[in-house]
Amino acid sequence: MTPQKKDPLLTAARFLLVAFIAVLGFAGAMVALAIPFIVIFQDRALAEIAKEGITAGPEFIGALVLLLAGIAALLALAVYFLVLLRRIVLSVGEGDPFVPANGDRLARMGWVALAGQLASLPIGGIAMWVAEIVQDKDKFSIGDDFGLDFGGFLLVLILFILARVFRHGTRMREELEGTV
Repeated sequence: MTPQKKDPLLTAARFLLVAFIAVLGFAGAMVALAIPFIVIFQDRALAEIAKEGITAGPEFIGALVLLLAGIAALLALAVYFLVLLRRIVLSVGEGDPFVPANGDRLARMGWVALAGQLASLPIGGIAMWVAEIVQDKDKFSIGDDFGLDFGGFLLVLILFILARVFRHGTRMREELEGTV
C-alpha cells in the first residue's frame, strides 16, 4: 500500500507518543538511578527524613529501594507499551495497518497491560509498608494509584480482542488478494 497523505491526527499521535516515551523513559531512568544513591547514602537519607520529623530505621531504606524498583519497572512497562503503540501508529501512516506484526503488537500490549495491573498490587503493598515504617500517614500518603483497576483489566481484554481482529483481518485480506 502507499503511504497516506499527511494526517494531522497521526502526526499529533506520533509527536505525543515520542514525547510520552521520552518523559516516562527519563523518569524511569531517574528512579532507577536513585536506587544506588539511596543505598550508598542511606545515612544521609535517614537524616533528611529525620529532619522532617519522621522516625525511620534502616528497614526504611530496604522498603524504599523495593518501592523505587517497582516504580521503575512500571515505568519501563509503560515505555514498552507506548513503543508498541507508536509502531502501530507508524504502520497506519504507511498505509497498511493490517499486517501480522500489528496483531502481535496488540497482543504484547495486552500482556504488558496485564503485567502492569498485576505488578501494581505488590508495589502498592510495599508503598503501604513504607508508610507504616515512617509511622506518619499524614506526611506520607498513598493515593489510589496502586491496586486492581477495572478500567485496566478492560483495556487488557480490549487489546487481546483487537489483536484477534487484526490477525483475522490480515488473513482475510491475504485470502482475498490470493483470489484476485
